[in-house]
Amino acid sequence: MIKSTYMKLILASTATVGFFCSYFLQLTMDNAEQFLAVAAVLLLDGFFGIIAGIRREGFKTYKALKVLKSIFAWEVILTVILMIEKGFTGTGWLSETVITPFIVFQMISALKNASMSGFIKNELLNIILDKIDKHKGERV
Repeated sequence: MIKSTYMKLILASTATVGFFCSYFLQLTMDNAEQFLAVAAVLLLDGFFGIIAGIRREGFKTYKALKVLKSIFAWEVILTVILMIEKGFTGTGWLSETVITPFIVFQMISALKNASMSGFIKNELLNIILDKIDKHKGERV
């Protein structure tokens, strides 16, 4: 009797884990471009940020690890948003509303870090930022 109860518990927990793994795998594969875009933008910003930091103050491990923590956090946020979109009709706008501004801000941050790293000249960065914020006028 005891053995069969434990076996049922093990089988039930294995089936549950298998269900969740297949669910998240399917969710990730259906939205692979979004997951990759979030990771790529954060890696780009982190790459240039680490190089800029090395030039300013030397390599700091905790700042480099912050990039990995940010990737994990934003991938989890994206996962939850996509689960909400899949579970509730009429919420298909949610990922665009939350993730798109984040990606734009991260791209601007990556451009600034690339400029501080010496990969982009400040003049070119100013031109790019002026194009983004046309309504504010041009920089001097």
